[in-house]
This record gives sequence, structure tokens and C-alpha cells, in this order.
Amino acid sequence: MWFNTWLLALKGMRRNVMRSALTILGIVIGVSAVVTMVTLGNGATQAVSNQIASLGSNLLIVMPGQRPGPARDGASAPRFKAVDAEAIETQIPGLAAVAPTSASSVTVVSMARNWTTTVTGTTSSFFVAGNWTLESGRVFTATEERAGQPVCIIGETVRARLFERENPVGSTIRVKQFTCEVIGLLRAKGQASMGRDQDDTVVIPLRTLQRRVTGTQDVNSIMVAARPDASTSDIKARIELLMRERRRITDDKIDDFNVLDTKEIAATMSGTTQVLTALLGAVAAVSLLVGGIGIMNIMLVSITERTREIGTRLAIGAREREVLMQFLVEAVTLSSFGGVVGIALATVASYGLATGMSVPYMFDAEINVLAFVFSAAIGVIFGYLPARRAARLDPIDALRHE
Repeated sequence: MWFNTWLLALKGMRRNVMRSALTILGIVIGVSAVVTMVTLGNGATQAVSNQIASLGSNLLIVMPGQRPGPARDGASAPRFKAVDAEAIETQIPGLAAVAPTSASSVTVVSMARNWTTTVTGTTSSFFVAGNWTLESGRVFTATEERAGQPVCIIGETVRARLFERENPVGSTIRVKQFTCEVIGLLRAKGQASMGRDQDDTVVIPLRTLQRRVTGTQDVNSIMVAARPDASTSDIKARIELLMRERRRITDDKIDDFNVLDTKEIAATMSGTTQVLTALLGAVAAVSLLVGGIGIMNIMLVSITERTREIGTRLAIGAREREVLMQFLVEAVTLSSFGGVVGIALATVASYGLATGMSVPYMFDAEINVLAFVFSAAIGVIFGYLPARRAARLDPIDALRHE
């Protein structure tokens, strides 16, 4: 019976192929929109997580000022000193690396090429804390750090701007007013959060920066990398207590510094993108309801056109349940076929848009299956009323219908 019912439903749809195609268009658009939005949202969430992870593993960043970000009040807060980083390293357990950092925007020159970049003064612990690896060359030696030697390690963007495809290790560049030997090349990381290019950097010893670029002993921030088995929240609390003590902040005053935990930042940003993904998916799902209404409308028109056929079937012995199933299967077949086409289009669109937006393509089997099941459910929900109306037609009245 099921096979015959399905054949009758297919014959009904083949009578007007164009109308059937236009009927499922709403389902196709709805399914493809939902799957595409969710897929791109998942890719954006993964991209944010990857960017935060590229900053460093279990990383804490100690900065002056009460608030982080572009509007923070760090300009008026006292800066740190290198001894503050040494105190953190020696007095707080569970740390993998501690790196004081200070940065300045400087134009660097090599031969006839120049490029304005960020020059960061730090120690060799910076590469451990910041999860950096070398493409070639080496990091600073302890002697070079203590003496403030004019040596530097450059990022991939700086290498491309100053040396094009050449290996820069062993060459020299001019940083502000002094010549600096390139001893290493950093492996490319790409963009970080807020679109910042992590590879657009020149790293030199902290004392070199302080003596030859900034002229002060200030440290803008301290990078603290915790060991994998250590609790970053516990280390964060210890750092806050230590800094309050060293900066002589009494109990009745608030901190003039802040400690950022990259795990918390990643969780917050990922949560935001997930909420936006759910919102976009919900908005796109509205088109599925529109497609369902279209199916109901066309099924009602089809029943009106085929009233005499329905009356004939009922008159020769067809049961109401068989007529009900015929039109219900027709509605479900239309919506299910629309779901399959929508998923296929969404796969192609998601891959292309993810590539264009530079986010990972994250195939989500769950949302694809859910979209298909929902499209089939649309056929059941919006096809039941027309099918029920067809099944309850009076055979005599149906045969008299013109």
C-alpha cells in the first residue's frame, strides 16, 4: 500500500512540474539559509578560538590600568618595571615562562626598502609565553639580553616587506637610529583578535629597546604562561595580590592594573559568536515556515483541481485513510526533496563563503540532519490539513464537481 501511495503522490507532482518546483523553493531557501548561517557561525567561533589560542597557551597578561581595551585608563596608571616580572617569576609557583614586554612603533629600513612596524622589547621567555616558534635562526642569549645587544628577530610580514623571498637571518636592518642584526625569523601566525597582524613585528632585547628606542625603564605589560597542570585562576589571584603589595595599594583602594586571562577572553568571544549564530539561524528558519505555508496553499489548490479524481477513488472503494496518506505523502515528498536540495546548496555556499571570509569550514552533521528532519516535519504539519480535507470529501459531491 505504501508503495502505491508513493507512486500516486509522484504522479500527482509530475502533472505540474513547474508548480511543484516553485512550491519547494521556499523550503530550499529556508534549509540552505539555516545550514549556511550555522556553518559559518561555527567557523567564526572556531576562528576566534584559534586566534586566542595563537596568543599563547594558558596565558595571562598583566597590564597597567583598571580596564583593558582602546578606552582603558592605562595611560595614567604607573608602568611596571623589569623587577616586577622577576618577582612574579620567583614568588609564584606553577609558571612556565614570564616575559616583560614593551613596544613602540618604529620605521625599520633595509637597503632601499622601509616599513613601519611594532618593535617589541622583551626576553627569550617571550617566545615560550607567546607560543612562538622560529622558522630559522635562534633566540636571544642571556649575554645579549643583559648587555642590550642590537640583535633582532623579525616576523613574516616584516620579512616580506624588507627582504621579499630572501632569508633575512644574518642580514642587518636599521631600527630608528641604530643597526640591528637579524638573528631569527618567526614562523607565521596570521591575524589575532581585532584583525591585528601578529607577524608584523620586530622583537629585540628589552634593554636594547629601553636604551635605544624609548629611553625609559618602563615595561608596558608582563606575559605570564602557566604550566599545563596549573590553575590560571589561582595564578591570577596570586599575581593580583603580589602586584597590590608591590604597588602599595591599600585595602580601601582599587587596583591600578588588570590581569587578563586569555581563556576567559576566548570563552566570552566564543559565547558571543554562538549567540549571534543562533539568532541568525532562528531568523533564517522563518523562511521554512513561509515554505510550509506555500506547500499548504499549493496542496489546497491541487485538491480543488483533483476533486473528481478523489471522488472517483472514494466511490470505487478507496478508504479515507488511503486518500489522506496519498496527499500527506505528496506534501512530505515535496518538502523532503526541498530539504535535500537546500542542504546541497548550503554545502556549496558555506564552503565558498568560509573561504572568502577566511574562516574554517566546519561541517556540522547535526544541523544538516536537523534541517532535513525539520523540512520533512514542515510537510507533515502543513500537508495534514489539505490531506484531511481531501479524505473527508463526499464522493457524490466530488463527482458532481466541475
